[in-house]
Amino acid sequence: MKKEFVQFRCSVYEKKLLKVKARKSGLSISEYCRRAAFEDRIVERMTDEQIEAYKLLVKYQRNFKLITNMFRKRNPKLAEETAQLAKEIRQHLLNFKK
Repeated sequence: MKKEFVQFRCSVYEKKLLKVKARKSGLSISEYCRRAAFEDRIVERMTDEQIEAYKLLVKYQRNFKLITNMFRKRNPKLAEETAQLAKEIRQHLLNFKK
């Protein structure tokens, strides 16, 4: 249980910035400051647009894998290119998780 109270001074700009960053992370200002002080991981929440882009990338990555499988026998060069594109998309998807 948290019983102790800590205060610190900051400028008006710094306070607004703390509020914005805390809101983007889905945390209270207190929790945001605690995590920052103890160097805990602070993850910014994704916006609706970012979620839609993520879903679209997942769909594209799956489609390119399917296309690669279709071309594997007929055109190995094209299959290799689509496989590379699918890998690049997967790398971008993995970056979302960080």
